[in-house]
Amino acid sequence: MPLDFTPVRENQIKLADFAKTVTLNDLRELANAQIDTILGIIADLDDADITFDPLDPLADDPYATEGEEKIGWSIAHLVVHVTASSEEWITFGSILARGIPYPKEPRLRYETDWKSVTTKAQCVQRLEESRRIRLGYLDTFPDVPFLDVTREMSENFLTKFGECNAMVAIFLGLMHEDGHFAQFHDVHDQAVATKAKA
Repeated sequence: MPLDFTPVRENQIKLADFAKTVTLNDLRELANAQIDTILGIIADLDDADITFDPLDPLADDPYATEGEEKIGWSIAHLVVHVTASSEEWITFGSILARGIPYPKEPRLRYETDWKSVTTKAQCVQRLEESRRIRLGYLDTFPDVPFLDVTREMSENFLTKFGECNAMVAIFLGLMHEDGHFAQFHDVHDQAVATKAKA
């Protein structure tokens, strides 16, 4: 069940309104669909492709480790990054759904060291682990979630996306992951093309 986030990205609709049209069951399908999308992208790759360092002239990560701000991200790097983000946001979603307001800090994020992921099997394991974590957090939702309970966010966030309730939190993770799919395809294609030239 692919979801088109274009209206949100182009500021045609707030994410808070966008999320109102989706059920908890839809979220389960989306969680599975996004993991399956990434597994599909990497299906024909081998271990060397997973760690291939792509060219990315637009690379600019101010939160990266010193010296890594301008590097292209390998498939392994992308996998650990998107799974960490989706898991963080679905954790917030679970807390909010159970009626517990959450402040801006602390973050609830753990990201596997991308340099420790050197095989396709490790990527698949991380993705399947993330699937289990995401579906597990969705199972913590009460039968009637507290959708009026929100996380404290910046004024800029509220203007752009609206209040961050449980559903919005989960959608932020999904939308972030979806936003990296084109990058996954690009790195895949660079890795395959480089191998073909060898």
